[in-house]
Amino acid sequence: MTEEVTLKEKRLNKLIRIISFAIPIVVALLFGIKIPNVEPLSFLPPIYATINAVTAILLVAAVVAIKNGRQRTHQRLMTTNIVLSALFLVMYVAYHMTSETTVYGGEGAMKYVYYFILMTHIVLSISVIPLVLITYSKVYLDDFESHRHWAKYTFPIWLYVAITGVLVYIMISPYYQY
Repeated sequence: MTEEVTLKEKRLNKLIRIISFAIPIVVALLFGIKIPNVEPLSFLPPIYATINAVTAILLVAAVVAIKNGRQRTHQRLMTTNIVLSALFLVMYVAYHMTSETTVYGGEGAMKYVYYFILMTHIVLSISVIPLVLITYSKVYLDDFESHRHWAKYTFPIWLYVAITGVLVYIMISPYYQY
């Protein structure tokens, strides 16, 4: 590895650490802020659930593309997934800044299933941030071997987060107050 690449990688790693730390902190802080005198953005949950579904489909499509040697398609799909994830995050925060928290109303075993899915979704959605950024940065650094290594861990976690995002929406949507 050249000295220039090492310096680039150090800078990227620092940026990845900052972003990976900042996003969950900022989101948590914004959850405590309610924008006064605005209509709840109650139309957003089905949109961001759809974004999660599209992300899951495109993640699988990206893996199929790279397995078939279609690197450019893979790159475009993965970049699209990152953009979709950022859009999801903005909409998710905007919804929660304008709406009251919805409590899951199910009972019995389904309540435990819901909270298990929700908790694993939240924990893994936080942990996938640095994984996505590290995996993506390896391509920028032309380190395709490391990219493949990291992708083996990033892909299933990101896919799980996208799919469980849809499941959480489906399970809680009957309890929305709109």
